[in-house]
Parts: sequence; structure tokens; C-alpha cells
Amino acid sequence: MSGADRLSIRAAALALDDGGRDKPDTKQDVFADLGSPVSPLRLRPGAAATPSSSSSSAGSAKSPALCNAAGGVGRGGGPGSHSGELVAEGNPPRPPGHRRSGSGPLIFSGGSSSAGSGGGGCGGGSTASSPLTNALPTGNICPAGRVASAAPAPPRRARPDVLGSGTGHYGHGSIMRGGGGMAPARCSIDASPFHGNLSRSAASCPAPQGSSGSLQELTRAGNEWYKKGHYGEALRHYDQAVALCPDSAACRSNRAAALIGLGRLAEALRECEEAIRRDPASGRAHSRLAALCLRFGMVERARKHFMLAGQANQSDSAEFQRLQEMERHLGRCMDARKTGDWKSALREADAAIANGADSSQLLLALRSEALLRLNKLEEADSTITSLLKLDSASLSSMSTKLSGMVADSYVHVVQAQVNMAFGRFDTAITMAEKARIIDPGNTEVGRITNNIRLVAQARGQGNELFKAGKFAEASIAYGEGLKYEPSNPVLYCNRAACWSKLGHWVKSVEDCNEALKIQPGYTKALLRRAASYAKLERWADCVRDYEVLRKELPSDTEVAESLFHAQVALKTARGEEVANMKFGGEVETVTSIEQLRDAIHSPGVSVVYFMATMNPQCQQITPSVDSLCSECPSVNFLKVNVDDSPMVARMENVRIVPTFKIYKDGARVKEMICPSLHILRYSVKHYAVSSS
Repeated sequence: MSGADRLSIRAAALALDDGGRDKPDTKQDVFADLGSPVSPLRLRPGAAATPSSSSSSAGSAKSPALCNAAGGVGRGGGPGSHSGELVAEGNPPRPPGHRRSGSGPLIFSGGSSSAGSGGGGCGGGSTASSPLTNALPTGNICPAGRVASAAPAPPRRARPDVLGSGTGHYGHGSIMRGGGGMAPARCSIDASPFHGNLSRSAASCPAPQGSSGSLQELTRAGNEWYKKGHYGEALRHYDQAVALCPDSAACRSNRAAALIGLGRLAEALRECEEAIRRDPASGRAHSRLAALCLRFGMVERARKHFMLAGQANQSDSAEFQRLQEMERHLGRCMDARKTGDWKSALREADAAIANGADSSQLLLALRSEALLRLNKLEEADSTITSLLKLDSASLSSMSTKLSGMVADSYVHVVQAQVNMAFGRFDTAITMAEKARIIDPGNTEVGRITNNIRLVAQARGQGNELFKAGKFAEASIAYGEGLKYEPSNPVLYCNRAACWSKLGHWVKSVEDCNEALKIQPGYTKALLRRAASYAKLERWADCVRDYEVLRKELPSDTEVAESLFHAQVALKTARGEEVANMKFGGEVETVTSIEQLRDAIHSPGVSVVYFMATMNPQCQQITPSVDSLCSECPSVNFLKVNVDDSPMVARMENVRIVPTFKIYKDGARVKEMICPSLHILRYSVKHYAVSSS
């Protein structure tokens, strides 16, 4: 007789006992407030009156209604007992609050009963009567009413009782006891923690100390927090679920999802790997691991896990298409690097990152090297800084090589070169040594490490000689370092300082030019070149450099004063009037039209502030005008009190205070009526640094 026949007959037999005074717990009692994130067990339509058991079904029963009907009224009902099982004498005692289904054995009357008659009735007129000594247990009734030959039941391993009292939670509706799998839920988290084949049953997962509930409750609560975007709370519940059942791949996959939400990608990757180790057939874990590998730029591993997840043949899969795009851009980037086409290398690296590899150390290193070769040192340095902030996985498992270097070694080599370009030689040596340890046999790694050591040594010697006042010897030492690293801006700038001390102003300008060619925003090189231009009386070039520095260092009074003197010298060389030009001082009060005309026609920038003593807005902004006068010493600040000098205000057509007018070399360039402090400050500083 097939297993399906037996289940049908057991269901028919159980349907007899619905008139006794000791009925089993109903479905509503047993599964009240289950709150399953997937689906609770539900009765089939029309089966609400069928008694159910307080114990979950065994094996791989497909239908919840059939499993519940086969649960067994009159089969003993003890914990751990299942449909079709005889109750052994050694069964554990029944939990308090449970009632026995059927107060005694059943007796069946009225001829043979067929499993097929009535669609589940077993002899429609059969009734339960008083207990008899020869009553047959439920589950052994044959269609013809005969007792099947009793085969010895195989010994069953005792399972710990996981059921609570009659109104408690009886487990997740989708749990498959006998190791049967279920398809993963179509969401970013696994709603049931029992997917796949577990090495031990859910019942054998003891509650950890301090846990806040059952496995199902923890999973359900974690899922709710995850859907709301509260990944920290979700992780807290998933952590407890993993502690409760560490062999569950679904629990670990859920934990990985929460870690991804928190940006802890390396931990998430390790959690996915652990889930796959526990259950190699977990499609959800493979899919999630593949997506993480994409973010790390590990295209080969991503492809492998997409295939294991069953997505390799899905040509319309967005993730798989991103993998193919990323693979193309990464290949083109490496090809461009080999030929020295750094613009193409940068473009392809950016495209690969935009396709999802936002946490790839390899691609960020490729991008940083391309920027370094294109003399965009600031961007290269910021890219390396973002690389160091990544919660990234180790690259040791990547088979990708660049110029024979393994990926990890290459990343450290780029870090070393960027640090050396900024004069951080100690850090550069540390990074180069790490690369050599990872890839000791690579000739390029060895050459770069040796060069960095020699450059650092030359720079150290040059600094010592410079401090000792031996400027000629120091310039030679810096020159030795440039032989090993001819594109190092620090060495050029240091040698320019030596030429300045020796009075070789032209050589100083030349070395500053080389340094600024490599690093256009190099402040020290700009300062030294501006000073050398002043010594060479190249005032136009000197003013230009100081104007750039004024924008970069707006609060530096030395730069402001140097700019002012360079402007005076330039105007003097051009034969312009400079008698009224002054640097710094207080806001000058203007009381006559002639005084105002003389002031605004003087060389440089003049700011005229029209105000009234009792005006609230003027009282509020006057202290800021005084501060601007100190911050911009090369600007002439004038103040006109319209109450004391109404003729001046009338001539300038001022009707509202506060009003500001900015003049440059006698011509009005801007007028502001009741400006905000931000606009006033921006406008004054803009014209202060743009004057020449």
C-alpha cells in the first residue's frame, strides 16, 4: 500500500472522533498569533471542522490540510509523535495544558470503509463508542476494514519537545522536518530559517542565553525591521537567530543582508561564505555572495556564484548584465594601462565603478594610478583615501594580475607611489614593503620598493644638509633622488629652496615650474616661485602667483601684504600713481565729495559703506565691515555717514542704508543695497584677489 493511501485512510479514521467530550486543540488555538513572515498553516476550504493535532507532521507531507488531518486523534498525541506512529511507552510526558484527543481507543462499526468513499470519510455511519480492550490504533485500518499485518516500526530517534502549551507557537508553517527543502522567498531576506538541508533539526537548536524569543519570532521581528530599513535592529534579531540555530543557511543569509544594509560588506561576504559551507545548495546565499563579489570587483567569483545560484542562463538578469559590463570595462582598463593610455584607463575604471564595483580596491587603485600619471595628484590622493576607508574583502583570492603583480600587491604599490608623491616617505616605504612581502618574486615590485628607499634616503640627506646651511650639497642630494623618481614634486620644490638660498633665482623658478607641472596646486612651490619672481622683478608674474595664493589662503596676512607690495611695484613699473595706496589700517571716514573722489580714483579696490548711526541694520553689519577691513588689507575701506554728510549721499544717489559700492581703479564695479553678510564678504574678497 502506498504512503498516500495510508495518509488518506488515517485522515478518514480521524474524522470519526468529532463527538467526544475531549476534542483536540483547534487550529485557531494552536496557531493563534503565529505571525509567520512567510505563511502560516491554513486549513483548506471546508475543512475547518476537522480536528487537528497539537504536534507537527513528519516527513515531507505536501498539503498543510492533509498534514493536520493526519496529525492523529487517538494516536497518543504526545510530543514527538507523528501521523501513523504508535505511541511508545517511553514517550516523554505530555506538556501541561494539552488534552488527549479521544479518551480511549476507537471501535469502528458498519462494514468496510474505503478511503475513496465520500472523499475522506471512513464509513460515514461509524461512530466512536466506549473503550474496548481489543481496539485498534489509528493509522492501521485497511480499505477493506481489515487490519494490516503489523510490521515492526523502525526505531526513531527521540526528538526534544519544541512545542509549548496549548495556545503557544508551534513552529513555522513552512518547516520541513525531514530535511526537505523549500524554495527561497521572493524577497531580499529569507522569511523561513529552515531552508535547505540542515545538519540538525530546528528542535535541536536550544535557545541562547539572553534571547528574546523563539527562532520564528526572532526571524519575523528581524524581517520587519529589515523592511523598515532599520538594519541595526534587524541584525540584532538575526544574530540571536544564528546563535539559536547556527547551522541554518537562511539565518546566516539574513544576517548577511542586514550587514550589507549597514555597509559592513566584508563581514557580509564572510557570512554568505559560511552559509554556503553549511548548505552548498542555498541559491539565495550564492546569489547574495555573487552580488557582493560584484561590488568588490571580483568578476570571476561573481560569475561562479551566479551559476551556482542558477542565474547564469538568465540573459535578462540585471545583475548578470552588470557583471558582463564590468568585466568588459575592467579588461579595457588593464589593456590601457599596459600601453600607458592613462586617459582611457581612467575612463574605463570609472565606468566599471559606476556599474556597481563601488567597493573594489583594485579598481580604485587603477583609478588612482591613472590620476597620478596624469598629474592629478589631489584626486589620486583622495581616491587612495577613499580606498583606505572601504570595508573591503581581501584581494588574495583574486586571480587577476597587473604586469605580473597579484592584485593585493598592486594596490599597495599604488598606495606607495601616491604617498611618495606627497612626501610621505615613511608611509610609502611601509606600503612598498607590504607589496614585496605579498609578491616577493615580482621584479616590478622589487624595483619600485628599491627606488622608494633610495628617494627617501636622498631626501633625508638633503634635508640634513639644508638645515646645516650646506645649500649646494643639499641641492646635489635632492638631484640624486630625482634620478630614481623624476616626477617627484617634493624633491623639485626642495631643490628650488636651495637655489633661492644660493641666489640662483632662475633655477629656482625652473624647479618650481617642474613641481607645479606635476602638482598644479602645490602651495609651497607657488610661494617660492612668487618670491623668486619678485627677486627677478617680474612683477606681473609675481602678482599672478600671489593672487592664486590669496584665494587659497584668504586669512594669511603675509600673502596679502606680499600681494599688495607686488601690486604697488607693478603699478610703479607701469608709471601709474601709487601715492594714495596704503596697506591695512582702519575704515576711513569720508565727509566731503572731494575726499570721496580722491579715494575712489586711487589705484586698487575701494569699498564705500553708506550708513546711518541709528539704523538697526547698520548697527548690525558695521562690526563685520571692520573685520573685513582687517582680513583684506589691500582694499581701501571708506565710510560715509549720510546723516553727517547728506551732500555726499545725494551725489551718489543713495536713498537706502546700508548701501555698499565697490570701485576698482576709479570705476564702479558693484553696488549692493542691504546685502547679507555672506554676499558682502564674498563680493569684497572676490574683487580683492582679482585686482592687479
